[in-house]
Amino acid sequence: MGPAIKRCPWKNAASANTAGAPIDSSPAGITGSTDRAVKRITDSAATRARTSFSTPRARHSVTPPKIAAAPDPIARATHSRLRDIDINHSSSSSPYNKGVYDALLLVSFGGPEKHEDVIPFLENVLRGRNVPRERMLEVAEHYYHFEGRSPINDQNRELMAALKNALPIPVYWGNRNWHPFLADTVRQMRDDGVRRAIAFATSAFGSYSGCRQYIEDLDRALGEVENAPRIDKIRPFPDHPLFLEAMTDRVRAAIAELPEAGLLFTAHSIPCTMAQTSPYVRQLEAACAAVAKNVGRDQWRLVYQSRSGAPGQPWLEPDICDTLRQIRSDVVIAPIGFLSDHMEVLYDLDTEARAVCDAIGVRMARAKTVETHPAMIRMIAELAVVEPRPCTAGCCPAPQRPGRPK
Repeated sequence: MGPAIKRCPWKNAASANTAGAPIDSSPAGITGSTDRAVKRITDSAATRARTSFSTPRARHSVTPPKIAAAPDPIARATHSRLRDIDINHSSSSSPYNKGVYDALLLVSFGGPEKHEDVIPFLENVLRGRNVPRERMLEVAEHYYHFEGRSPINDQNRELMAALKNALPIPVYWGNRNWHPFLADTVRQMRDDGVRRAIAFATSAFGSYSGCRQYIEDLDRALGEVENAPRIDKIRPFPDHPLFLEAMTDRVRAAIAELPEAGLLFTAHSIPCTMAQTSPYVRQLEAACAAVAKNVGRDQWRLVYQSRSGAPGQPWLEPDICDTLRQIRSDVVIAPIGFLSDHMEVLYDLDTEARAVCDAIGVRMARAKTVETHPAMIRMIAELAVVEPRPCTAGCCPAPQRPGRPK
């Protein structure tokens, strides 16, 4: 038997229960207070001013961009949305208004394409991290279950195609851990004459691994390419109305399959030390609360999945499978922390979590991720060419390692 996994003593309010108290497993009793979660992210007016996507816009006269007719319904809707936005009321500090950004870079995690890619890919992912090789081989089996091919690359190709149809600027794609690597993409952008681009990372919530690390990845790639273009990164967007609209549609469709089931939102677990230096939990709770309110649910629970790392390192909890065994009732699972149905969704939810539900005799409906939902394409288009908002300096700092001087 391996070493015991340390539990994270720091739980978010939306997932905590009074010790020893019975859990009401009815739809209204999956524990989580919408009002409490919303309050946690709205306590500070200064925080609202920094994070809101609906701040008042100053007048600034700018000629709207010429946008060609789009060839498909999603692109037509996106172009219509861009035309409807009054660019003359957009912020005077918007880089687009100054003609700065001439390309969009889609930045993602990456994934293997075939069986022999799996181990090299995982070695890239885990390099420099204290993860036992046994754990790496265990995760490799998840990929082998799908013949060694992660769906994330095809999903990014679909997203890239949708964005190319929707945007008046070229779209590129580069990964952190697998081909096409960021440095190769940056080199291609330079060769194509791109001078300044804005990057969209496939992560909605702020944390070191979901935000700051992508900035570091970009900096490293830029350092490898001579005369590289300047690249800014779009900040996380957990409260953007179009992201919440897309997620609401996905959750509403899943609830229609099991109208009486409880509602669990799930996100990737991260180390507690990382959570304590980022707005990750706070942003998740507020987004869950907003979506739950949109679908008419007062009660819900935020749980976590896909933990890795050393067994002795505390990570966010409760775990999705532990929670399913605890509540023992029909459930709708909404993977709000993921933008596409990649490996951690297909295996950890559709395979492992469903197996737990089957074993305890309850039904499960899993909401789709937002993927290329029309609202998501509109959101990315707005953030890329209409009202870009790059990350602020010092956002989502790296977690403090034990023993490292502060």
